[in-house]
Amino acid sequence: MPESGPNLVIVKLRVNGENHFVTIPPSKTLLATLRENLFLTGTKPGCFNGDCGACTIIIDQVAMKSCLMLAVEAQGKEIITIEGLKDSPFQQAFIEEFAFQCGYCTPGFIMNGHALLLNEHNPSREKIKEWLESNICRCTSYEEIEAAVLKAIVHKKE
Repeated sequence: MPESGPNLVIVKLRVNGENHFVTIPPSKTLLATLRENLFLTGTKPGCFNGDCGACTIIIDQVAMKSCLMLAVEAQGKEIITIEGLKDSPFQQAFIEEFAFQCGYCTPGFIMNGHALLLNEHNPSREKIKEWLESNICRCTSYEEIEAAVLKAIVHKKE
């Protein structure tokens, strides 16, 4: 187990089904910890204030903006990042619907959509639009993103 220092704490994080111990300052965000300590770089930094959604992850089946949470707050919780969604129907649906251009925001949208389906098995179009409002894409149409979410819902039912 790593050693802690006067300004450091040891944090145990359960990420993508695995336990990790990291030694970090207590003020370090979960976003920074995931990227810098665990090298899970699919979670993207964007606005650093919760507006863009590029850093969206799932904590205990709820979509969360990792830039707004300290890593110490995530102890004892089940964290899923984009790297933990192997073969997610959302990933394939985003490809099939061309729901990305640069791809920077894509992991956040996929995580948000996946969390929606964890909590609601047959969301309405209105509910999907409401959930997608928490993420921002600057270079593609939201129509393709919405179509990808709808396609993933259909795949999930099959």
